[in-house]
Amino acid sequence: MDFKVQVVESSFVTPTEPAPRKGLWLSSLDLVQANKGHTPTIYLYSSNDVGAADFFNVARLKEAMARALVAFYPLAGRLGVSNDDGRMEISCNGEGALFVIAHADDLSIEDVKEFKPSPELRRLFVPRIEPSSIILAIQVTFLKCGGVALGTALHHVAIDASSAFHFFQTWAAFSKHGDRAAVEFPCHDRTLLRARSPPTVHPDALLTLHPKLIFSNPEGPLAFEVFTISRDQVASLKHLCCGMSTFCTLSALIWQCTCVVRQLPPESEVRIVFPADLRRRMRPPLPDHYFGNAVFRLCATGAAGEIGTVALGSVAARIKGAIERMDDELVRSAIDYFEMAEMDKRPALRGTLPPTDMHITSWFGRPQYDADFGWGKPQFMSRAESVRGGYVHLMNDEGTTDDGGGSGDVRMLVCMEAVNIKELGRLLYAKL
Repeated sequence: MDFKVQVVESSFVTPTEPAPRKGLWLSSLDLVQANKGHTPTIYLYSSNDVGAADFFNVARLKEAMARALVAFYPLAGRLGVSNDDGRMEISCNGEGALFVIAHADDLSIEDVKEFKPSPELRRLFVPRIEPSSIILAIQVTFLKCGGVALGTALHHVAIDASSAFHFFQTWAAFSKHGDRAAVEFPCHDRTLLRARSPPTVHPDALLTLHPKLIFSNPEGPLAFEVFTISRDQVASLKHLCCGMSTFCTLSALIWQCTCVVRQLPPESEVRIVFPADLRRRMRPPLPDHYFGNAVFRLCATGAAGEIGTVALGSVAARIKGAIERMDDELVRSAIDYFEMAEMDKRPALRGTLPPTDMHITSWFGRPQYDADFGWGKPQFMSRAESVRGGYVHLMNDEGTTDDGGGSGDVRMLVCMEAVNIKELGRLLYAKL
């Protein structure tokens, strides 16, 4: 069906206090994200959960955001270029975050839950950003039957997932508690991730660091599917892997299954690539709530025939080994490598990964459902779009238990060649 969303207001929310006016230097780990653009997400809320007369009061949301932007002032700025050296930077000028209000009278929360992450979901509920230099954009869409879809877009050059969720928690806290909100302030000193002089890459670093992704046009159509794995199934898989983390276990499962369904030559080298947070890996560690990109990609490799046939625990151990090799020297080498590579000058990412590669992003341990603006936690949270072949996103599922915690179920958002995705689902569930 051709669903429509009617935009009724578009404005900019600026900080309640004057923001520092300066160019904010970006680290090489920020610049490596520059060509990814804005990350789109969606939260769904129901007025039935609270029955509040002022459900998602727009004035209250705007006031709370204006307060949050005092501490998170780079999000109220614009992407720019330094006059000194031509390096991309954030111009902290207080111009504000884009705030859009819309109505979708034909759609309910349950209707929206039926959407998979797609260009259509993004078009409907995530604001269109013009100009592209805007860093933060929000769209509040009122649905029928008392629901709200909160669509968000944050430019990846400015922050990673950890920093993004920190902002949303703070914005929600100001909306819910007002002056009584307990705020943990971000650290904006990105020079903590400045490259060494001279930059130096340790010879062993490139064995684990995965500096460059290769994309090409897909040979056939791509398909997107969401696979849900129950808490009990996760626990059983972790038992098979001798109690390794949920990330290592599920990454091993999807890596093994894709190697089988793609019918790769047994001797071909396959790679699993994943972002890893460096905040606690540096010596000394970064300050709490460092605000910016503090991640880079690691990889584990193997022969397709081996990965597809050995015990799942062996594959998980290979992934765990890559994570354990992430120490201060590897972090410094990664920063230096990207500084020398001038990653901010790369073209935008297009196409799909080769069938030998898989990229996995995990939001495990992230406060996905903590965005309570005073009208209850979201019923559902997800990426709004994921259309790059070879990419998998792991995140906690919707739902709550009697004690108010998450259901413990996990969602796998998978984008890959359409010819293989049905068989991938069959094999994945056969192994559970």
